[in-house]
Amino acid sequence: MSAQILIVDDDPAVRDSIHEFLTIMDYQTFSAASAEDAMTFLRNNHVDIIITDIIMNGMDGLELTHFIKNHYDSDVIVITGYTGDYTYEEAINKGADDFIFKPIKFEELQLRLKRVLRERRLTQERTLILEQLKELAITDDLTKLFNSRHFYNQIEQEVNRYRRYRRPFSILLIDVDHFKHFNDTYGHLEGDRILRRVARLLTSCMRTMDTAYRYGGEEFTVLLPETTCDDALTVAERIKESINSEALDYINDSQITVSIGATEYSETDSISDLVKRADHAMYIAKKKGRNRIAHLLPEQPST
Repeated sequence: MSAQILIVDDDPAVRDSIHEFLTIMDYQTFSAASAEDAMTFLRNNHVDIIITDIIMNGMDGLELTHFIKNHYDSDVIVITGYTGDYTYEEAINKGADDFIFKPIKFEELQLRLKRVLRERRLTQERTLILEQLKELAITDDLTKLFNSRHFYNQIEQEVNRYRRYRRPFSILLIDVDHFKHFNDTYGHLEGDRILRRVARLLTSCMRTMDTAYRYGGEEFTVLLPETTCDDALTVAERIKESINSEALDYINDSQITVSIGATEYSETDSISDLVKRADHAMYIAKKKGRNRIAHLLPEQPST
């Protein structure tokens, strides 16, 4: 798809000549007779580049440039005459990506457009790569859930939110029962398949505001904002039953089961206290026979 360009100039002859040239060059073009018209257009339309005159009635082109750079993902080329009233530095300081003088030489405009579009594409590619790297840094490669590093970052944010607004939150710590035996019996490839399946079932049981993480090995965590421990137990029960009902028909009709520990944050907790208490609750669930849920509150003993 060709680049989309908005031409902003209060001189219709200039607008028409630029429009005609850019159309021949296979760009998709739009026109506005003032900065105000351009702002109205941009509310409902995306363009890659705005070419704007500086001197116009009402808002001038530099003010428009500044507005665009603060509100839209578009590049700007500003046009002015040989008046000396505006400098290249002023235009760049307002956010302009390039600068061209009147009378416009279309060959020069074409070169500047190509340069701005090339830099725009490179910037977008860099941004995409950075986003992908960021996602990789917080994502578990096997299960595609968030990883434990991200879990601790999100816990810290929830603690800060609790301190500001006193909004409760809880966590679940989930362990796949007898996973080492399963791995030793059927191999790591089957073990990995189980972990991916558990991750999928976890995600399907969560509410929109909840997030799941692979904590390490066969352990998972779920962060439950705006949730007391009583409500967390409801979510935990849904997770346990969903996983328990998943028959592994390709392995002697075996079933996956999990043990789950639940707890709620208290203002006296450190993050380490909170996670350790969930871990202790999960240990209690295992000690009582696995495939079950246990919970601990701050005032309860952990044995």
